[in-house]
Amino acid sequence: MLVAWVAWSPLGAVRIGGPDAKPILSRWNWFAITLCTTVAIGILFWGAAEPMFHVNDPPAFSGAEPKSDAAARFAISTLFMHWTITPYALYSVPALAFALAHFNLGRPYSLSGPLSLVFGSAATGRGGALIDAVGLYALIAGVAASLAVGVMTLAGGLERLAGVNDSAWLRFAITLAIVGVFVASSITGIQRGIKYLSDVNVKFFFALALFLLVAGPTGAILSLGGAALGDYIVTFVPASLAFGARAGSDWMHAWTVFYFANWLAWAPITALFLGRIAVGYTVREFLLFNLIAPAAFGALWMTILGGAAIHVDANTSGALTAALNERGPDAVIYALFDAFPLAILIAGAFVGLTFISFVTAMDSNTHSIAAVCLKPATSHAEERRSAMPVKIFWGALVGAVAWVMTSTTGIDGVRMLSNLGGAPGLMILLAMGAVIIVMRAQWMDEIRAGAQPAPSPETEAGHIG
Repeated sequence: MLVAWVAWSPLGAVRIGGPDAKPILSRWNWFAITLCTTVAIGILFWGAAEPMFHVNDPPAFSGAEPKSDAAARFAISTLFMHWTITPYALYSVPALAFALAHFNLGRPYSLSGPLSLVFGSAATGRGGALIDAVGLYALIAGVAASLAVGVMTLAGGLERLAGVNDSAWLRFAITLAIVGVFVASSITGIQRGIKYLSDVNVKFFFALALFLLVAGPTGAILSLGGAALGDYIVTFVPASLAFGARAGSDWMHAWTVFYFANWLAWAPITALFLGRIAVGYTVREFLLFNLIAPAAFGALWMTILGGAAIHVDANTSGALTAALNERGPDAVIYALFDAFPLAILIAGAFVGLTFISFVTAMDSNTHSIAAVCLKPATSHAEERRSAMPVKIFWGALVGAVAWVMTSTTGIDGVRMLSNLGGAPGLMILLAMGAVIIVMRAQWMDEIRAGAQPAPSPETEAGHIG
């Protein structure tokens, strides 16, 4: 409701960075980076695995019998709930608040910068440092949870392709490789390559989805997706607010609360990067490319992957369910590929894509992490020198937490990490919503006076990283 209110208000026409600001990214690259920075690793892991849980064990409030058509519709509508509008709305609110506060109002590059518009001096000095620290804590918990999911996906892929037994040491090696690559990338300055990596990633997303749609039961997938979309629209409000029988159910805590907590953990610090790459575009364009377009892609992806998984499982005497029960959720996507032509080729490409997806996601966040932790530098060379140990420290910490949780508790550890990061992230998100309301009121005064606030000096630099 908040973002819709902003989009249709005069604030929607305001250009991030000021009237003369020029975009630093094309619309396609902007969309691709936004998608890869946010939920890319999640849709790779859960696209085929999550519907298997819901089809085989739908909650009582759904009124569906296991493995029924109603359970299939519930599964896909639940994927829409978890992977479309809601997560991107949670990202868009703080990202928009930061973008306008920093690039148009000249507030510091930090979480506390926008919040000073609401809390005044309480959000500066030690108060501001505390806000930034809470945001970092939330991000580390959320990133560790997402890294754990990525490690599990890669371990399942290596087990499928190379016959390597999934073990704590295999997961350690994968974690070390991911952390090593994204830390090296961030400290050497090659994170500018995120534009090209994201472009390749998203094109592969589309190619894989199209292949599964054409090679699979196209009509059945689209029919199920359409029916589930209607269910999603009807149940959006009660599902979002946990009304009725949903309230307090174990299913809600295990799934919807888990996902929302993960988005909330990522959102505050990721917002700094998403706001940074939006320079030169209007608020309405920002909401289109940070909310509507990625949410539409999420709906397309989950319709195809989820629909194909349900169909294949139903027509192979439960092959995907068997993979889930015997080897875990990370094995489900590879069991799905086995039902299609070129299975080994697709699985190999998928493993590479999963690796690159997390590296690009962390590339985009390491700059924000370092910027929050350090005082402003006088030059790019000084910034890189001072940021290097900070990025190494946070990369090692994230990797250590992710490895310990996946090796000892598996998917339950991922859920625990998400919940730990989500609680403080929620507080920051609510405060950022208040910032947008305050800014809208201030901008109305500016618009009535025939002027816009001047852009901050950093806007003129027009660079990323």
